[in-house]
Amino acid sequence: MPIVSSSALIAAPVPAALFLPLAALLGVGLDRLCGEPRRWHPLVGFGVLAGAVERRLNVGGTRRLRGLLAWSLLVLPAFVLAAWSIPSGVPGWLLHVLLLYLALGGRSLGEHASRVADDLAAGDLLQARQHVGWMVSRQTDNLDAGGVASACVESTLENGNDAVFGALFWFALLGGPGALLYRLANTLDAMWGYRTHRFADFGWAAARLDDLLNFLPARLTALSYALCGRTRGALRCWRKQAAHWKSPNAGPVMAAGAGSLGVALGGAACYEGRLEERPPLGDGRAAGGQDIAQALALLRRSVWLWLAVLLCLGLAGA
Repeated sequence: MPIVSSSALIAAPVPAALFLPLAALLGVGLDRLCGEPRRWHPLVGFGVLAGAVERRLNVGGTRRLRGLLAWSLLVLPAFVLAAWSIPSGVPGWLLHVLLLYLALGGRSLGEHASRVADDLAAGDLLQARQHVGWMVSRQTDNLDAGGVASACVESTLENGNDAVFGALFWFALLGGPGALLYRLANTLDAMWGYRTHRFADFGWAAARLDDLLNFLPARLTALSYALCGRTRGALRCWRKQAAHWKSPNAGPVMAAGAGSLGVALGGAACYEGRLEERPPLGDGRAAGGQDIAQALALLRRSVWLWLAVLLCLGLAGA
């Protein structure tokens, strides 16, 4: 249930039971039409604040505890403030929609992936390497066209959960404050969740809490990919391959996505000068540039599936 009372919804512009599906539809629509704000995005200010907090607290001993304290100071007050300050009626309903919109990054993900696909279609491998490097953490300067396509498809599938479905899941549970909670936690994981000397301990809490918040959304995303593509292949790859991936949440998402598309992903990749042998994902042919568009289409179908499920649940409760 969203974190709003029934009385608050009585004055809303829609029946209480349809609050979630229509708010979700509007939030997704705003992201699709407008994308992320080009200027004055609140997450930019949050990132600056998080950087200042990290520099202040990521010193000395007990860094895991300090990292947990930093996460709590940055995320919990924002969540509580949003939960308790949203008014009733039309303004509150619109504020829930706004918080969801700000938590989504579907259009941005699509723009980045499409740029890589266009580069590959034009035969501009240098540009494709540069643009896919904005999406992934691996080294891209020596990738061939197939490696660029594979990296882009992997990122599109994995970030479909991070940029869209995770926020939708927590919006469905806790309304706009839930979407805000998820996006802030996901942002801190992106900033601190690395196994480097600087963040191995300090970022431990951010990484584990992000894993926790993504546990159910990731599996629902994997199921959505399976239902919206090659279902049997997706479920087979999920069952056989997901557990071998180092990330407990990316494994199901990427394995199911690869199986749904009928492509082979995973394999060796270079990180900070080290060649890392990663488990295979999928069981089809090697990914090509055309599969980037297919991955984006799979993502769009899955979004429509989520919105349809929310609408059916709302109608059932009306």
